[in-house]
Amino acid sequence: MSRESRTFCGHVCRPEKCRVAFEPPSGMRGAQKQPTDMNRPHPAPSTETARHRLQAIGLMLMAVALFSGLDTAAKYLVTREGLSVAQVVWVRFVGQFVLLLMLVPAFGIMSAKALFTSNRLGLQLVRSVLMVGTTAFNFLALQHLRLDQTITIVFLAPLVVALLAGPLLGEWVGWRRIVAVMVGFCGVLIAVRPGLGAVHPAVLYAFAAMIVYALFMLLTRYMAHFDPPLVTLFFSMFVGTFCGAPLALLDWHTPPDALSWVLLCSLGILGGTGHWLFLHAYRLAPASTIAPFLYMQILTMVAFGFAVFGDLPDVWTLAGAAIIVASGVYLVQRERSLAREVADATALS
Repeated sequence: MSRESRTFCGHVCRPEKCRVAFEPPSGMRGAQKQPTDMNRPHPAPSTETARHRLQAIGLMLMAVALFSGLDTAAKYLVTREGLSVAQVVWVRFVGQFVLLLMLVPAFGIMSAKALFTSNRLGLQLVRSVLMVGTTAFNFLALQHLRLDQTITIVFLAPLVVALLAGPLLGEWVGWRRIVAVMVGFCGVLIAVRPGLGAVHPAVLYAFAAMIVYALFMLLTRYMAHFDPPLVTLFFSMFVGTFCGAPLALLDWHTPPDALSWVLLCSLGILGGTGHWLFLHAYRLAPASTIAPFLYMQILTMVAFGFAVFGDLPDVWTLAGAAIIVASGVYLVQRERSLAREVADATALS
């Protein structure tokens, strides 16, 4: 299951438009000039704008499908082919690192030297370690949990971000959004059902991945003020490639057949292509329009889980996921309403 996940993780190509995957909009953004008459209806979007939004939704749906494919391939390699989690995590970063290093300069988007240039190098390294951590915890959880179970827990991340954004970034939320966060947490309790049956200890890996991912999203939002998103994305791949090499090589298992090699080599392609589509979607439409479609990933996870592993979610997982998704969508819509209120108030002032 990637604001390089907002699975895992992605970034927007302009800092002023940057939002993380699964990340609720930051709220109280700068408002543009609006008509002074509050009773005047908002103008209908142009045909071009409507077309861009439809394209963005389509790109987002393709991105989450690729992210689900990445998690499915990783789970298959670890559970069916006997590869180590360390080498799967490492190869996933190596593939995307090589693609970025070759394609970004080749297309004239940014030079290789610029990719290595950061105004906040220490924070970039911390953020990159968080990215590696959430990927590793997620793949560890996938060894024992179903795909739909891991993504359900990860969906709690934007709700945690909403709570932590106040003390860490000064972006305090109102009581309505706090209630939405609490409702979403109840959804996780319903899905996991602690104390009501055998809960696999790997659930702790999934929760660790979610917490680290929430911290990763918060730091990504902060870093958007200092470095271009491509630089931020590149550092994550760079750190994952070189820091993960010793662990991967010490625990390396040669893929047993051609299918394993194909899946292993596809990890970087799936993650890289998914992130590119994710970024492009956020360039075409605002976060409030396309963020709810991130939750479609639970459908692709269920589909891949059934097709490859024969897994089907139980009613508790589906009920919990529905509650979490509803809470997340409410947060997005609440941010949109607040942005309109601020715009109207600014126009009248």
